[in-house]
Amino acid sequence: QEQLVESGGGVVQAGGSLRLSCLASGRTFGTYAVGWFRQAPGKEREFVAGISGFGDRTYYAASAKGRFTISRDNAKHMVYLQMNSLKPEDTAVYYCSRIRIPTLTPGGGSWGQGTQVTVSS
Repeated sequence: QEQLVESGGGVVQAGGSLRLSCLASGRTFGTYAVGWFRQAPGKEREFVAGISGFGDRTYYAASAKGRFTISRDNAKHMVYLQMNSLKPEDTAVYYCSRIRIPTLTPGGGSWGQGTQVTVSS
């Protein structure tokens, strides 16, 4: 069964950048579509970006498009989220998960600890 661990969060001023990493394990990792989600206090968890199993197709929420880039390196069992031009409204705990296509919804299983991103104004 696949295990996902997020890292790379931190505190950054508005306009800055962060790169999040998702380390995955499991015998079928190379075939999994993976997405990033985020949840701020008092808000629902929302989809941010997704990538197909072999990286040939990507998906973005409107809030992320043009600022965030998702990528993966299957040889390293890693999925990344490069976040540029960060805004205070990007502040949230970020999680990675398997996703369903084409609905871009979590594919099941448990959520990890996530990684905190805080953008100050």
